[in-house]
Amino acid sequence: MNSIPTSGSSSALLNEREIVREAGRSAISSFLDTHTCFQVLRASGKVVVFDTRIPIQLAFYALVEHDMQAAPLWDPSIRQFVGLLTVTDFIDILRYFRRTSNSTPNNSNSSSSGVSTLATRSIAQILLDPELSSLLKHKTFYAADSSTSLKHACVMLNENGIDFLPIMLPEDMRVLSNVTYTNVLEHLVTHFREQRRLFDDTIYDLGIGTYQNIITVTPTHTLAETLHLLQQHNLSAVPVVDPNQNNRVIDVYSRSDITFLAAATDAEDAIRNLDLTLGDILAQQRQDVTTPDRLHTCSVHHTLQTIFEYFAQLKFNRLIVADEQGRCVGVVSARDLVAYFVSDEKNKNNNNKSTQQQQQRQAVGVGVAPQQTSGGAVEAGIQTQ
Repeated sequence: MNSIPTSGSSSALLNEREIVREAGRSAISSFLDTHTCFQVLRASGKVVVFDTRIPIQLAFYALVEHDMQAAPLWDPSIRQFVGLLTVTDFIDILRYFRRTSNSTPNNSNSSSSGVSTLATRSIAQILLDPELSSLLKHKTFYAADSSTSLKHACVMLNENGIDFLPIMLPEDMRVLSNVTYTNVLEHLVTHFREQRRLFDDTIYDLGIGTYQNIITVTPTHTLAETLHLLQQHNLSAVPVVDPNQNNRVIDVYSRSDITFLAAATDAEDAIRNLDLTLGDILAQQRQDVTTPDRLHTCSVHHTLQTIFEYFAQLKFNRLIVADEQGRCVGVVSARDLVAYFVSDEKNKNNNNKSTQQQQQRQAVGVGVAPQQTSGGAVEAGIQTQ
């Protein structure tokens, strides 16, 4: 005779599952805590730093030429870093000038006038303009020195809602690289080793990703409409679905995609390209399987272990979660994966004053001139104890 499971045995199974989950989080949390930002840096690479006196349009062209997503901003008048400029920032500023130019009444040349104004603006002027500076996501300069733990770096990224964290040499305030969630995950899947099976729960059961109120677009959406949705909902990318195929996911559009800019002959042409449809833009994209923003999908049934293995192979920025018919039911980003292992740190930091003080010592904040301490490390105006 088969025995009927009691509520007690069910509770025991649930407790066992929670213990395994916590062991998995603890194992990766410990890994991140014992590895430093310096270990994430590539053997060779380059960093672009912009003087705030240069025109913002020139800065953008430099980002494109060097294939960089972001660059720290240096203000020579106060000898400090004052923020970061990203490709996305320039796109949002370009859209701002298009919007304000189109709203100018009785001026047939308003669009050209707006572009000309943008071309003459320096980064410093953008930072001083309340409306334009509000478009910059990294207008406060957060950074970590090379000895900062990856765990702390992830907490800084997560708590401050930023995408790039400059890593600096404390001896001379030199920026070595800009670390992202994807960089952290790449280091994790390359070097983390664990014999126990701790990651067999599905990403859906673990609550990793977004599964409600998913924003999607179609190929007939204009680029301007799509970028507006991305900014309005603070999204880095959006799934593209085909209404003629029961809303099956056919692509993904990233907010940092510069196809429409790279294809433009000048700034005015770039603004005109905002009226192109996503179908036109996506057809121009390079078809490179290693591109982090390329469409990659998974299902709600994929385990965390499988997602790690998938990332090790593809180095994606995000996965689109699709059902059996290929329709979008969720999105899992590199940030979601990292945040799962460090999200509890926010509450710990709020309740631990000494942890907050340590964070201040490790972080280089804006508005504080770097000072040489007796210990030889450059800190954010805070003396080491």
